[in-house]
Amino acid sequence: MNKLLKTTSVVALTFSFVGEAAATEWNVSVWGKRRAFTEHVEKLAELVSAKTNGDFTMNVSYGGLSKNTENLDGISIGAFEMAQFCAGYHRDKNRVITVLELPFLGVANLEEEVAVSNAVYAHPAAAEEMAQWNAKLLMTSPMPQYNLVGTGEPRNTLASMSGMRVRATGGLGDAFKAVGAVPTSVTSSEAYQAMESGVVDTVAFAQHAHLSFGTINQADWWTANLNPGTVNCPVVVNIDAYESLSDEHRAALDSSVDEAIAYYLENYGKLLEKWDSVLAEKNVTKVEISDDVLKEFRATAADPIRDAWIKDMEAQGIPGQELYDLVEKTLAEKRGS
Repeated sequence: MNKLLKTTSVVALTFSFVGEAAATEWNVSVWGKRRAFTEHVEKLAELVSAKTNGDFTMNVSYGGLSKNTENLDGISIGAFEMAQFCAGYHRDKNRVITVLELPFLGVANLEEEVAVSNAVYAHPAAAEEMAQWNAKLLMTSPMPQYNLVGTGEPRNTLASMSGMRVRATGGLGDAFKAVGAVPTSVTSSEAYQAMESGVVDTVAFAQHAHLSFGTINQADWWTANLNPGTVNCPVVVNIDAYESLSDEHRAALDSSVDEAIAYYLENYGKLLEKWDSVLAEKNVTKVEISDDVLKEFRATAADPIRDAWIKDMEAQGIPGQELYDLVEKTLAEKRGS
């Protein structure tokens, strides 16, 4: 009897260790607070856990694991398994995806933003560059076109933008610099303080960020239709962690990406629907930029910045023209479908 009990205990202990070995727990580094920008990450964690009966869990940390500007570095050394970052934080580390931050690409909505991001992420040059950081591009964080909030008189002409101190990163910063503004790349978490202290007088964000980081509370006005572009913020996973997943867990992760993005789009759509009421509630004037000013802005910023970007990328051995053409082709196909 004792021998039987001993054998049973060993078997039970063995199964216990097997169960523990089968469980997967990932740490995910994002920043700020939970908001529309992070809802796909939260949904992904929820879906993966449900599909694996709780055997694959993700702990989403808002700034507790790393600074937002250092998330890619954290992925590269395996400090955590998943992270979100924005290309404009370190353009030299993720040159390929900066094609998606070129000004005035003409992306009209979030669905088109998802399409062009997916196309660029799938390009071999993007995968190769991210592999240098031990990172695999998993999904985008689609954002609408950025617009300005500002203090004082509205900046509704190019002349009025000259000397404007604006929080804008990446290609957006280049666009505003082209018309005489002075861009600064303070992080999103620092934007409110920069605006409050007068370091900047305008901030370029998508709607959710103006809400989440409080810049709308400092604003006198908001540009409804400037639409100079947006930033691209992928979610990446550590390659070693991804390849170490069991087939079941990897399938649960991969199959949840499209579902998480669909949820993100639905959720963000609700925010956009109530944006006008937010402006009214906070007494922020809605400024419409004239067509002539928009045309002048595009002529000044879009073509020269695009051409310079392509030339710079090609000089570094990156297929800049091919990547830009891919964006244009993807937009045409998306609209055709």
